[in-house]
Amino acid sequence: MAKYKLKINGKTKEVEVEPSTPILWVLRDSLNMPGTKYGCGIAQCGACTVHLNGMAVRSCQLPVSTIGNQEITTIEGLSEDASHPVQKAWLEHDVAQCGYCQTGQIMSAVALLKSNPNPSDEDIEASMSGNICRCGTYLRIKEAIKTAAKS
Repeated sequence: MAKYKLKINGKTKEVEVEPSTPILWVLRDSLNMPGTKYGCGIAQCGACTVHLNGMAVRSCQLPVSTIGNQEITTIEGLSEDASHPVQKAWLEHDVAQCGYCQTGQIMSAVALLKSNPNPSDEDIEASMSGNICRCGTYLRIKEAIKTAAKS
């Protein structure tokens, strides 16, 4: 076990875990932040997406020992009241069905819009292709991203 001070959603959190523990489990089990979801465990589905210094990353394969002083942002850190433009657009377009993948989808969409504020359909498809939605709400996801880009 080792102690780590992590910058999460603008606050410093201290945890004592094994160095190989993925950030996903640090967030969910050690810090009681259940917004980031476990999907596949092999960084292929995108359900566990968080931001590391503003970039979308898969937390299920990211060991806590590699984080250092980098800033982690989770779905809980976007807004306290779902007022982030992407969250508002998700609600406006009724994107979620089962909802399981949505935190990862939203985190990927936020990272896309941060790097490309006016993405084309092709940009959206390429950026979001690593996020799997079992319910198939891909068209609504694309429309929500377009709406968020306008706001």
